Amino acid sequence: MLYNTLELLEKERAMSEEEKPQEEEIEEQEIQEEEGEELSEVEILKKKLAACEDKYLREYAEFDNIKKRMEKEKIQAISYAHEQFARDLLSVIDALDNASASVAEASEPTPELFAQLKEGIELTISQFAKTFEKHGVELVTMENGFDPNFHEAVMQVESPEHKEGEIVQVLQKGYKIKDRLLRSAMVSIAK
Repeated sequence: MLYNTLELLEKERAMSEEEKPQEEEIEEQEIQEEEGEELSEVEILKKKLAACEDKYLREYAEFDNIKKRMEKEKIQAISYAHEQFARDLLSVIDALDNASASVAEASEPTPELFAQLKEGIELTISQFAKTFEKHGVELVTMENGFDPNFHEAVMQVESPEHKEGEIVQVLQKGYKIKDRLLRSAMVSIAK
């Protein structure tokens, strides 16, 4: 619709000055034929003005409707932007539910149950990692040492194996999505 309007505007601009007077004469003839009588120039101009105003109002209304529709689509796109991510996490939640149900059914804890539970937790963590990777969520790395942009030092500890300021232990993993930090990694550093 918008493209059609723009095309019409371009066509009108492209009309030469010679074509415009011919078009005006045709419009005058059409107006006089509709009325069935000779009209004065003022009356013809009033009719033309009314026709132009009507055309303008229709085009404006159409443009306003397009604008409202685009705004609605934008709001919906923002509202449902994380739909695929949430859908991908459903299998992870199902795995956790199954693990919880299997523990609830057991009459007493056994070494086999603990082994199965540990394996289930590891598989669930693996599913989380795959889903995160699919959506660009990565772990904050510790390879380059302490970086205050990505790490939060929550304590300092004595450590003869580490140099001062080096990361000794990761207390909570940090995550980022592409280049944006989601959560800083909480670490302890050497004194």
